Amino acid sequence: MLAAILTCGFALTSCTNDDNTVPESGDEVEAQLQQMTLREKVGQMIFARLESLDKSIHWTKYADLQENPMTKLTSNIRDINKDYPVGGIILYAWNIQDEPQLASLISDIRSLNGQPLLCIDEEGGRIARIANNPNFNVEVVGPMSEIGKTGDPKNAYHAGNVIGKYLTKYGFDINFAPVADVNTNPDNIIIGNRAFSDDPQVAAPMVVNYLQGLKDAGITGCVKHFPGHGDVKTDTHFGYASTQKTWDEMLGCEMVTFKAGIQWGCQLIMTAHIGTPSITGNDVPATMSSVILEDKLRHELGYQNIIIADGMDMGAITQQYTSGQAAVGCIQAGVDIVLCPKNFVEAFDAVVKAVADGTITEERINQSVRRILKLKKQIRR
Repeated sequence: MLAAILTCGFALTSCTNDDNTVPESGDEVEAQLQQMTLREKVGQMIFARLESLDKSIHWTKYADLQENPMTKLTSNIRDINKDYPVGGIILYAWNIQDEPQLASLISDIRSLNGQPLLCIDEEGGRIARIANNPNFNVEVVGPMSEIGKTGDPKNAYHAGNVIGKYLTKYGFDINFAPVADVNTNPDNIIIGNRAFSDDPQVAAPMVVNYLQGLKDAGITGCVKHFPGHGDVKTDTHFGYASTQKTWDEMLGCEMVTFKAGIQWGCQLIMTAHIGTPSITGNDVPATMSSVILEDKLRHELGYQNIIIADGMDMGAITQQYTSGQAAVGCIQAGVDIVLCPKNFVEAFDAVVKAVADGTITEERINQSVRRILKLKKQIRR
């Protein structure tokens, strides 16, 4: 398999890897879907951080979470979860102490209502929640930019495979990696060396080989951040960011890596909270834009698998929308999974209400839940 991927080279944007498509299980998924309540369906569409499931925890900046780390499930989480199922949980560095604690936490998370998938950001380099923890004895993978400089996609495969193997060992399902952004702006403070290259022809084969490395180790990867976070100057964790590129310009750069991931068969693409005014004619973040997600990603690029929002507790979202507005708005735009709403209960209730009052149809909810259930069946085979 690896040899076949490597020989595609830049032609990856037109070569396919049929082994990576989601197996057809339509009848089984439909039967499951028909038995689910609306609340169960909505729960599948929200992947949360632990802290948002505990209504006693209030925070304004990420440092607040680091100063008071949550490393086990609380009674408040279990109480909330009785009525609010959750489709996935993402763990951050402060949730992870050492191997025994992580094993216990993941075991408890597996018992939650909603059968949540376990997710993490373990890209390599500076974004590595486990490898950068001295209590874990794993091979440390350096920045993706250093791998890109080698020009050898086998090194990207090795990086994904190394990371995938220890994530599988510890019980994770999904790694929110690789970064498919093309780092074209030297003033970019958020992507930088997380990207493989400033050249899409170098980055594209790296992205798909990293994905294959993860897959061969038993981990599902996620290509991020659509439509490309590499040409911005500001950090969406803390506020608004935008690119002035036109769609034609993106087709010649950013879309090269995303097309490669789509052709390979990636199961998840994560959105960016960046404005794209030269494409949409407004400053609405891509996560909230049907032009970007439906017109461009779904229809023009032909992507049919899961669209997951970047963290909805990031400043680019919270400074403009409430948790409820953001959850409803991104689903209307085409998002399947709402990641990390700041207020989990508010976001959940807002989506349920939107279906009840006709703002969102239940069939629209079903479209996303079908994709999520298919992925869960694939992961848990």
